[in-house]
Amino acid sequence: MAKAKVDLPDKVPEHVAIIMDGNGRWAKQRGLPRLAGHRAGTENLRRIIEACVEFGIKYLTIYAFSTENWGRPEDEVSGLMGIFDEVFERELTELHKQGAKLNHIGRLDEVRESLREKVIKGMELTKNNKRLVLNVAFNYGGRDEIVQAVKSIIKDGVEAENVNADVIADHLYTAGMPDPDLVIRTSGEQRISNFLIWQAAYAEWVFPETLWPDFGREELLAAIREFGKRERRYGLVLQN
Repeated sequence: MAKAKVDLPDKVPEHVAIIMDGNGRWAKQRGLPRLAGHRAGTENLRRIIEACVEFGIKYLTIYAFSTENWGRPEDEVSGLMGIFDEVFERELTELHKQGAKLNHIGRLDEVRESLREKVIKGMELTKNNKRLVLNVAFNYGGRDEIVQAVKSIIKDGVEAENVNADVIADHLYTAGMPDPDLVIRTSGEQRISNFLIWQAAYAEWVFPETLWPDFGREELLAAIREFGKRERRYGLVLQN
């Protein structure tokens, strides 16, 4: 059955970024191991991608694994890598069918070879897709991104007096993309957690209480409608 036409606000964000929080609590509430929550969280991603396509969102950035997450217990990190490996294997065809272009932001150098190869293969397969750009922030940290950008600027021989905000933006992982309009952190936690700290400087933030594995189409729509009510000032005073 086809979905009924959705009532979207006049302003729909071009770029939505999501901190997918609450997998562990979701599992704990059900008496399950933490990895069961992470698995449920990755399986939820498909319906969010489908909803983004439906709502006309052009860029979706998801925080999958941070540079700090390596400090979690070894068995959890190993399990997460296995889940991500499976997800890329299983979901790549569907992602391609949805017309999504896969893009990795972060560093792949510490990721195990099998997963790194799948990410690279996925980016190559989907590189010409136009419907949605899916940025997967994997082994990503906002501070590390800025450090890498500074190193790249120095390597390019840019003189200090020529460094400005545009130069820095052009050396970030998201170069050439619009900054996120809306950042969603599920589970009700209200922290940035080192995510897109340059790009999200003027984003609108919402913090739904829903845990990530339960965050679906309707919850995304509610966040978009909340965004539609906001007046974005970018540090300015709006004139009547």
